[in-house]
Amino acid sequence: MNRGELGRHEYEGLMGRTPEEALEEVLRTSPQMFETVVEGAFGGALARPELSRQARELASVAIIAALGGADRRLASHVRGALRQGVEPSELLALCEHISVYAGFPRALDALAVVNGVLEEQDVPKPPQMHRVALADHETVVAQKGDRGPAVILSHSLGVDWRMWEPVMERLANGRRVFAYDFRGHGGAAGAPRPFTMDDLAADLLGVLDAFDVDRAHVVGLSMGGGIAQTVAVRAPERVASLALLATTDHAFDAFEDRARSGEADGMEAQLVPTLTRWFTPAALATDPWGVRYARERIRRSDSADWAAAWRAFKGVDVRDRLAGADFPTLVLAGELDASTTPEIMSGIAERIPGSTYRELPGTPHMQTLERPDLVAEALDAFLPAER
Repeated sequence: MNRGELGRHEYEGLMGRTPEEALEEVLRTSPQMFETVVEGAFGGALARPELSRQARELASVAIIAALGGADRRLASHVRGALRQGVEPSELLALCEHISVYAGFPRALDALAVVNGVLEEQDVPKPPQMHRVALADHETVVAQKGDRGPAVILSHSLGVDWRMWEPVMERLANGRRVFAYDFRGHGGAAGAPRPFTMDDLAADLLGVLDAFDVDRAHVVGLSMGGGIAQTVAVRAPERVASLALLATTDHAFDAFEDRARSGEADGMEAQLVPTLTRWFTPAALATDPWGVRYARERIRRSDSADWAAAWRAFKGVDVRDRLAGADFPTLVLAGELDASTTPEIMSGIAERIPGSTYRELPGTPHMQTLERPDLVAEALDAFLPAER
């Protein structure tokens, strides 16, 4: 390809439209400027592979926002960033980043442009955020929906409430959905250590109390599923239904090994073994938001919190203790889950008479981050709603 062909190819790859369509006014009024943009920029520096298209669009948004006064171009590159797989939450975080280095006026103008593009593309608004004081620490709670049955979501070890964000919009249709950070994670990092599964169950109940919820539909994934089961055993009167995703009802020998590795080797050493347990090779190769988010959450975790969480999970003790449960229970397995395999999950279902077992095709351990569509469909079908 010559520089003109290369520039057109790169422009369309970045922006999703041909330069003739997107820069029609420029082409009509100044063919020379059009040639400079397409051949000089997009056929030159912007076509080089050292920076990914995603990185280039993030850089473009940040630079144009920091310069100010070019809202039309900023909006165009916000659309380009979304096209390259940048998540709305990442663009909103970028506006916060701009406030530190370019000042609040530029950041607020950029935020207005980003929000305008998100609204134009019908991107759901982010959840309402709350700070909640529990018995011995503070946490954050994300809420979607303001009517209908209450649903509380408990996340996996090593991440935070945002692992539920890809499914919250659908679940909030006729429901009040709460996703919170349990101790040692996210907004509750650095909570008193050590802690136990009973402490974690009490925290979940404390979140319900903070919102005056007497009885909730409790949903948990992985360690969150252990917490959900512990709540169901300790306080069954607070549970309207139980959904267990990619979890266990008893401890694995590996839990202590993972705690010790975090302490001895640091968090960077946890990335490969954890992410390869959590995601499929295809997701790791394409690096979508879910993988990027999980990687950064692990990398930024405090090793002492990591170790404390694994040692708390060692104390999960609910096997055969939900046999008399009088609330509906859904057990949701991932076909490709290498950590809590379908065999493990079907065993849980067998030990809870009357439970419903479902297996999600092509789904690994971190269900909501790789196949949120399937998880949202399964939970939406299981959970009652006010229609």
